[in-house]
Amino acid sequence: MSAPATRPALPAWPGDPSGLTAAGIDFEALAHVLANTCRWGGKTRRFYSVAQRAAVASEAIEALDGLGPEERRTLALRALLADARIAWLGDAEAGGATSARAAERHRRDGAAIDRAVLEAAGVDGAPTPEQGDLLRFVARMTGAAERRDLEGAGFGRGAGVAFPPLKRRIRPVEPGKAARLWLNRFRELAGPPSGSANPAGAGASPAGPNTNDQEENSDVAHLARTQREKTPHGTDPESQGRPRAA
Repeated sequence: MSAPATRPALPAWPGDPSGLTAAGIDFEALAHVLANTCRWGGKTRRFYSVAQRAAVASEAIEALDGLGPEERRTLALRALLADARIAWLGDAEAGGATSARAAERHRRDGAAIDRAVLEAAGVDGAPTPEQGDLLRFVARMTGAAERRDLEGAGFGRGAGVAFPPLKRRIRPVEPGKAARLWLNRFRELAGPPSGSANPAGAGASPAGPNTNDQEENSDVAHLARTQREKTPHGTDPESQGRPRAA
């Protein structure tokens, strides 16, 4: 008599963030949630996922010059995971009124999720101020590229392109492909660097062919030199250096 077939383990879907630890993070489940979550609460004619945006920003970081292999890998991984909290808390950019108490709980839960996700991914400590600037600039350039390429999507009238956009074009992909792109990048970046100049590997590009890296490198380097952001007085130290969506 043959043994009964065993059912595959259910994914550990993101749920209640209370008490979340690194051991409770299922990155495959996270990839699918982010890939099935549309940016701006679905206020877009074409589905464009949080997972794809994260992959675009991560690739933009990886393409920069002037970074050592380990710094490049770590910053690209931070960019990939920057919006992971959305899987638990939803997309704050979708809008909607909220109370001060709810906003404080959202901030507190978000910081706890960030810590657990980064720990599970093997990312230690906080980025330096310079690294934080770089992550923020690339996040803003990614947001500007979204405004350019996804016209009218959740931005409101007159939003325009308020920051220099990435040179590469963003072409939305369906959720299944976005999940694979995100998960493949995570697997490439989360391990120790191989020692090559491009330790994470090329992978499939979620933003289309990348033919403007050199010009884009100059743009980001110039912004980092001339537009250093200062942390506002009273900012929560747990959130300092975390890239914010434009």
